[in-house]
Amino acid sequence: MNKAVFITVAGFAMSLLFHMTQTEVCPPSCNCKSPGEMTDWHIDCSSRKLTEVPALPVNTKRLYLQNNSLTSVPPGVLDSLRSLEEVKIFDNPWNCDCHILYLKLWLEDFSPLSLEDIRCATPAPVRMKPLSQLTGNELGICKTLLPIKCLEFFWRDLILIAGAIIAIILVAWALKFSKKLVCQINLSQYDSTGSLLGRQTSKNRKIQ
Repeated sequence: MNKAVFITVAGFAMSLLFHMTQTEVCPPSCNCKSPGEMTDWHIDCSSRKLTEVPALPVNTKRLYLQNNSLTSVPPGVLDSLRSLEEVKIFDNPWNCDCHILYLKLWLEDFSPLSLEDIRCATPAPVRMKPLSQLTGNELGICKTLLPIKCLEFFWRDLILIAGAIIAIILVAWALKFSKKLVCQINLSQYDSTGSLLGRQTSKNRKIQ
């Protein structure tokens, strides 16, 4: 009897633990499946009237966010999804101002084809225009809303360019200085050779 109770309690505990683990990795507003291992999640959050991207497990492999009420994606939200292979994020009322810049840059790197499917809902001048076709003028001044990594890359590239320019200037200066030094050495040698020849000539005249 005690053994049967122990098995029942153990089974209940394992079920509860599995349920808790699944709840932690799967957003409550989405349907999650793991065809293989627990590290291979397909997260279906489509048609849930979501207004923001839910907290997603880092081992998400496929993500479906289409047909919701998303207007933008905060910078950095999708950066941790290292295992992601597919994303569907179309049919949302995207507001194509500076706040959409992060999503545009992220999709340009991850899935250019998915970017082609996204249409702007607002503002009016760009309504129904593909997000991929938006220019910097249409997005406005978005420098302050760039992801932190983008800003870090910008400053890194700027420093590298400045360093390269300084190196080129130093090399050009060194070449110019070396040429001047070579000319001075040649002139010194010429002067010393000329003086020596002049002395020998005058000496020969005296002997004659």
